[in-house]
Amino acid sequence: MEYAYSVLMACFSGALLLYAGILALTGDTDLIPRSWAARIRDRKTYARMTAKVTALAAAAPALSALVGLIPGAIPAALIVLAAALAFFLWLGVRVSGPWN
Repeated sequence: MEYAYSVLMACFSGALLLYAGILALTGDTDLIPRSWAARIRDRKTYARMTAKVTALAAAAPALSALVGLIPGAIPAALIVLAAALAFFLWLGVRVSGPWN
């Protein structure tokens, strides 16, 4: 049980990566929650940009899982999770650029 946090974060990261991969391969905006709330001109491009941001966001729990492997570093892993999520979401928005 000492690595439960790392296993949980690794599984969550894998699930996000799987979702991003399926979204990028299919290009189906129906897989995006609340996609009906946006006016989308090019549906495939919107789906791919969302997949890129999701894949980058999946790097945060993966990095946190690696830090969580250090014994007694769960508080540090939570700090890394919050900081990395903010950074990777910012980076994802910058990388995606204007899709519309």
